[in-house]
Amino acid sequence: MTPIAGFRLTLSRVILFCADLGALQSFYVRNFGCTIREEIAGEWVVLDCGGFELALHKVGKGYEPAPGEKFVVGGNTKLVFRLTGDLDSFRNRLQNEGIKIGEIKTFEGFSSRFCDGEDPEGNVFQIECPAQ
Repeated sequence: MTPIAGFRLTLSRVILFCADLGALQSFYVRNFGCTIREEIAGEWVVLDCGGFELALHKVGKGYEPAPGEKFVVGGNTKLVFRLTGDLDSFRNRLQNEGIKIGEIKTFEGFSSRFCDGEDPEGNVFQIECPAQ
């Protein structure tokens, strides 16, 4: 990043609000190897995702979905995880876990391969794998 008037800003953390904190925590720990950095049981967890923090924050009382309804995110954020390894195998692993995951795609001018998926609350993530 370019310094702004003597200041240097770096993005250190993204916060996702969620209805089922435990499900999202388990999803990112189990499927992406994130580790727990800090936690307030049932309210807040910060995951270390390889030098980047993903914080999960339980939504407030007025925002919880009704029983039996899914939490509607309605956001425009995509979490991008860079994969070292075989994207086809990793995608198949996620698909076998029942995770909604799209087809692998490429884009002209980019050497990486990509596929998008959704976590249990509909947040979009992308797996990027440099071409080998």
